[in-house]
Amino acid sequence: MNERIKVIIADDVRETRENIKTLLSFDERIEVVGEAENGEDAVFLVREVRPDIILMDINMPVKDGIKATEEISLEVPETTIVIMSVQIEQEYLRKAMTAGARDYITKPFTGEELVNTIVKTYNLETKRKQKSAVPRDKGEINSKIISIFSTKGGVGKTTIATNLAVTIARQTKKRVALLDFDLLFGDVAIHLNVSIKTTITELIKEINILDEELMEEYLVTHFSGVRVLPAPVKPEYAEYVTAQHIEKIIKVLKASYHYIIIDTAQNFNETTLTALDASDAVLFISTMDLPTIKNVKSGLEVMDSLHYSDSKVKIVLNKASEQFGITYKDFEDTVKNKIWISIPEDNQTVINSVNKGFPFVLTRAETKVAKSIYEIGYHLTNEKKHISQQKSFFQKILGF
Repeated sequence: MNERIKVIIADDVRETRENIKTLLSFDERIEVVGEAENGEDAVFLVREVRPDIILMDINMPVKDGIKATEEISLEVPETTIVIMSVQIEQEYLRKAMTAGARDYITKPFTGEELVNTIVKTYNLETKRKQKSAVPRDKGEINSKIISIFSTKGGVGKTTIATNLAVTIARQTKKRVALLDFDLLFGDVAIHLNVSIKTTITELIKEINILDEELMEEYLVTHFSGVRVLPAPVKPEYAEYVTAQHIEKIIKVLKASYHYIIIDTAQNFNETTLTALDASDAVLFISTMDLPTIKNVKSGLEVMDSLHYSDSKVKIVLNKASEQFGITYKDFEDTVKNKIWISIPEDNQTVINSVNKGFPFVLTRAETKVAKSIYEIGYHLTNEKKHISQQKSFFQKILGF
């Protein structure tokens, strides 16, 4: 590192600013080039000096650190913001990162902690800028986003999402990403028997520097070639994932994946609506019981109010059977929509598949339930392939 890292300190307590200056004075890589005692002064100073890093306290008079961070990240994006605060609650961290901060350090901190944070953040930003300056020589990808949605649990939404993702990967031989956006109780990883190392919870901590290369570090590879972004491992982590995070993740993936399959939550919260809005197709999953049909009817009314077209929203009837007193015509008359595709009931195949963590479109490709998923894949991709070839592939891989 030839040039020194230029730093501004923004804190309303004079003694704190002096202490930070003293801590940084021992490191030759860092130069303090200015001080501000409130957020308004900080914004003005950054505009004039354009430092590499600003250490921004959250609680300041005139204009707080969060508001100042928002303004600086928009007006002077080349300056990297590191938030300082005595607050350790996750809500403060989330607000700071959403506003545009790159890192967060909790008071009191040691000189070593502060220097390491500054140097690490500076180096990451330098690499990001260098990478973004290099022109990318690759063809444009016409990405298609498919969301699997339901208004009620237990209808087989995740089973369809996982098997469809694998089917499309095998049919098209193109890049497929499967996103578990059922943030409270997502279990895509269990259905596919993939080992969870990182989830969307860890990813959003780096959302402001997220690009295609960094995204790959957070995706788990299934043996079929599908790349998976797991849901949070604990339900309480779901609240830290915002609609803006979902939007950014989808945008980054669209640059390098041909098909993005999203397993959504069964409600119309802000994150789910962001995924549905971005989707080219929404598979609305239902079964033939009255409570589910009632919820589907209400859900379709919501989608109609959102101006989702009939060509975008497709009704998929799962565990389809007319033997329990409700006919397909009864269903269509009630929800005022046509059934796009029906998937026959086959509990033995489906439950065995989930328990073993192997998609039935590969292990039991000859069954009617697998063929119906294959048919969905064909209609969504317009690329046809014989199911027997899929089974042959699985037999070669696992020796079946």
